[in-house]
Amino acid sequence: MSRPTEKAAALGERWLLLIHQLPTKPAYFRVKIWRRLNDLGAVLVKNSVYALPASAETQEDFEWLLREIAEGGGEAVLCEARLIDGLSDQQVRELFNAARDEAYDGLAGEARELAGEVNGEIEPAKRTELRARLTRLRTRRDQVVTVDFFGANGRETVDGLIGEVVQMLATEKDAEPMTDPARKTSALKGRIWVTREGVHVDRIASAWLIKYFIDPEAEFKFVPARGYAPVAGELRFDMYDAEFTHEGDRCTFEVLLAHGDLGADPALQAIAEIVHDIDLKDGKFAREEAAGIKTLIASICMATADDEERLARGKAVFDDLYRYFQKKRGSAR
Repeated sequence: MSRPTEKAAALGERWLLLIHQLPTKPAYFRVKIWRRLNDLGAVLVKNSVYALPASAETQEDFEWLLREIAEGGGEAVLCEARLIDGLSDQQVRELFNAARDEAYDGLAGEARELAGEVNGEIEPAKRTELRARLTRLRTRRDQVVTVDFFGANGRETVDGLIGEVVQMLATEKDAEPMTDPARKTSALKGRIWVTREGVHVDRIASAWLIKYFIDPEAEFKFVPARGYAPVAGELRFDMYDAEFTHEGDRCTFEVLLAHGDLGADPALQAIAEIVHDIDLKDGKFAREEAAGIKTLIASICMATADDEERLARGKAVFDDLYRYFQKKRGSAR
């Protein structure tokens, strides 16, 4: 497995910190600034200290906000910093991901509600209303993606659910043939499999499934969540525009299981249900094992930020889980 690209890392990441003090009145001004910070995707790292990853764009955003604060009678300072002690870069990234995942969870709930209203024959007026709601939902999703700086896990779930609603609302003239040569089983061998860095449960489980059941010669490559252009010989999974990612209410592991012709394996199906319940958080299968596996994966991710090590440690978890379900099935006969 290939090593992820290293950042000039010893120095750590650069962060923009906005430190502000707002007047107690009027109350609406404080709410206005809070909403502006939220729209920019900033996270609170300490009392009245908000952070954004450093870039020309985020600096401009904070500079405009600093001006608003000053014009409203408050005080603010903008500085660029590297974290040395207290919070680590990884912890700050997790703050951003937690905030985005909360937003994605809300969008996923709306998408599921919308899908529930699309059933059977739909009157033209109702279809128009549902499409308008879908458009608004996609707009809000795009707004969250804009400030999803580190590729939070919830995006693939939302994209899959929205894609399902799009298909459900499509008329015959809208429908396009679903053909993708890269997804044929014969085309899944000897590939470089690309996914977002900072792997978590669905990507760890999917990499295990790929390596040991789909493509024994697979190599893995971990890339930033934004701006990656794939090259020949690569297949992407569990990331935006990937060949294999969430589809409807199925997580990436479930999608790979289906396209790898592995759905008949009861042990793999049980693992798929566990991964689904952890990743999508919808309790669809209500697997009693999900809570324990969720804790194990969280402990792996907390122990190391290295994606290859996460996959190696995750392999032990899913190897044991697979053997458990194989023996459990055998003893039940």
